[in-house]
Amino acid sequence: MNPIFEGIGVAMTTPFINDEVDYDAFRRHIEFLIENDTQALIVNGTTGESPTLSAEEIKTLIKVGIETAAGRVPVIAGTGTNSTMHSIDLSKYAMDAGADGVMLITPYYNKANQRGLVAHFNAIADAIDIPVILYNVPARTGMTIEPETVLELSGHPNIVALKDAVGDLNYTIKLLNMIDQEEFVLYSGNDDNFADFIQLGGKGLISVVGNVIPGELQNVYTRLTQGDYNAKHTFTSIMPLIDAVQVDVNPIPIKALTSELGFGNYELRLPLLPAEEETRAKIVQAYETFKEGSKV
Repeated sequence: MNPIFEGIGVAMTTPFINDEVDYDAFRRHIEFLIENDTQALIVNGTTGESPTLSAEEIKTLIKVGIETAAGRVPVIAGTGTNSTMHSIDLSKYAMDAGADGVMLITPYYNKANQRGLVAHFNAIADAIDIPVILYNVPARTGMTIEPETVLELSGHPNIVALKDAVGDLNYTIKLLNMIDQEEFVLYSGNDDNFADFIQLGGKGLISVVGNVIPGELQNVYTRLTQGDYNAKHTFTSIMPLIDAVQVDVNPIPIKALTSELGFGNYELRLPLLPAEEETRAKIVQAYETFKEGSKV
């Protein structure tokens, strides 16, 4: 089975104008990402402020994303919620709209035991006929998908990948040693461990900072997979920018940069607020310093 994508997928921000989704800015951002070598678009993930979007807004973003990408790169819809029934509804919509796959976060707040996770993810995967990426981010959800549970879920024909945002490469190594890597792949969900993750056997990154530098990250991925380990030195040069977009809760910092590039106002939905001006200026300066250095 071929992965949905390899390399850099971008967990897209959702642009707002006066607290309404700015679909024109969203389209422009998609064009920028595709022109700059993004390998996949992830719509309505954590970076897209999914918990604050209405079902109508989510469905419209998925539809607009698919129409704008027009088959040039895969579009993966974030359709996971803490309700199995609602997740099935969104996933069916994404499938019918033409999404190339869905991404399903672990249930949050109500949580689940491991048996419940298996039942939840299998029920959604049974309801659709497109690939499923599981999303493990315990810092956000208060729970994790244990490696043995991932292994069990990987037996479902539609469940093909995991976004690993655990942040512990020991977890990654254990999983890679357990799964059939021809049938099930891992994507990093952490920009800062990307290079090590790929060298271990991961197939790509679902990135936050990729919203503004997708091409630079894809260059590192391509070189690493071709055996050019000097690419790690290039990755090191990106780390100050990655650090800058981690100074506050995602997506507060990265939206300072997407707005700077013209992809929506610097707006977030409550309970998130924009960074203070001094912090925003430092984030923008880190981006400008990186871009200037990359020209050398």
